[in-house]
This record gives sequence, C-alpha cells and structure tokens, in this order.
Amino acid sequence: MSTTKAPGKLDTIRALLATAEDPRTPESEAELARKRAFEMMAKYGVEEAMLSDGQPSRDAVTAKYVDLPNPWAMSRVRLICFIAQSVGCKAIHMGVRGKVRRVHIVGHESDIQRAEVLYSSLHLQMLGGLSAQVVPYGVRSARAWRNSWTLGFIERVVARLEAIEQAARATASEETSATGRSGELVLADRDAKVEALYREEHPHVRHTRGSYSGSGYGDGVAAGNRADIGGSRRIGAQTTGAIAA
Repeated sequence: MSTTKAPGKLDTIRALLATAEDPRTPESEAELARKRAFEMMAKYGVEEAMLSDGQPSRDAVTAKYVDLPNPWAMSRVRLICFIAQSVGCKAIHMGVRGKVRRVHIVGHESDIQRAEVLYSSLHLQMLGGLSAQVVPYGVRSARAWRNSWTLGFIERVVARLEAIEQAARATASEETSATGRSGELVLADRDAKVEALYREEHPHVRHTRGSYSGSGYGDGVAAGNRADIGGSRRIGAQTTGAIAA
C-alpha cells in the first residue's frame, strides 16, 4: 500500500476536531472548530483527486478492514458503511469476527482516511446522543426504540454529508487537472477504479435494505440534523441506505 502524500490538511482537520471535542474548549469556539473541520473535509477529497490525476501511486485504490465492537456494534457498522459510501468508497459488512463486527472498505487512500476521521467524530456524537435519550413512557421495547433512533441519526447525518460532497464535486467538475482532464472526468475515473476493485474483492455480494422496528427514528433524525458536520442543517429528504451482507 502506498502512502498518500501531503497529509498536512488531514492533520489540520484532526487538530480542529480535537479542539472541538476538548471539554475545556468554550462551546462557541468548539462549534467554529467543527464547522471549519468539515468544510475542509468536503474539499479535501476533490483536491486530492485533482492532484493525484496521472500519478497512480500518490492516492492508490486500496482496501482496509475495520473491526467494530459493542455496544451498538451494528449501528457502528451502518454509520461507517454509509459514511464511506458518501465520500466515494465502497463498504461491506463482513459479519461477526469473534467479539467484533468487521467492515471491509474499498477506496482511494485519501477517501478511506476521510471516512475514518468522519466516523471517529460522528460515532462519538451518535453514542453520546443515544446515552442521553430518555425512552418515552409506554414504549414496549427500549432497545428497539434506541436502535431506530440510531438509524434515524445515521440516515440524516449521511444525507447531509452527501449534500456537502456533491456540492464539492459539482464545483470541481469545471476545473482542470495537471494532465488537462476535466474534474468531472477525473472523479468519474476514480469512481470506476473503486467499483472495479470492489467487484474483484466481492464478486458475489448481495445487498439488503436496513430496517427498524422501534419508534425512535424521528428523534434520531432530529439529532442527526443537529450533529456538527458543517453546512446546512435543514431537515430534508432522508436516505434509504443499503448494507451489503
């Protein structure tokens, strides 16, 4: 596996997120740090794509396994799979391995790094928000309610991430790389390379739609709408995700 060059921007993003998550940081400063971090993240993938065009060793397509523990391991799986897909990767849930659930992510190195940084921040927000929930009186299954809450949170957060990513890609579509190719062509070529490796690694994959039985979905959507990813916080159309199994 080659190493993506010029990691400075990711280091800056990580530092901003660390500042935002530090309990000693005043909330107003933490909010600004989060907003700046996610704005930078939205641009980082496109910039790497353009810089790497014609340099296949700079930002190669690769694959990585990620192991996710309990509690709420399946919710963690959904979150990282959908985040990975929103930043240009492909992800598949490989099932249980010992005491963890394993996810296989295929993508360009810079995009896998972006997915990991986003997951590190958003899964803390998800679990922190979940632990603060009071299950409504009369709910028959508290666990089902909480599970549906996480699904609502995940789908709303991912819808927002996808909007930011699509805006960044649209802006770059008219740009030209060092090789003279349009941004639109560069990004399409990257997508095709990821798809090819994913199909090579998982030729017999099948997809299943996520489902839930609890009534906490709407509260989770509201929390996902408040999650700090920068950009718009409007309530909009929700995504209907699929996790490969």
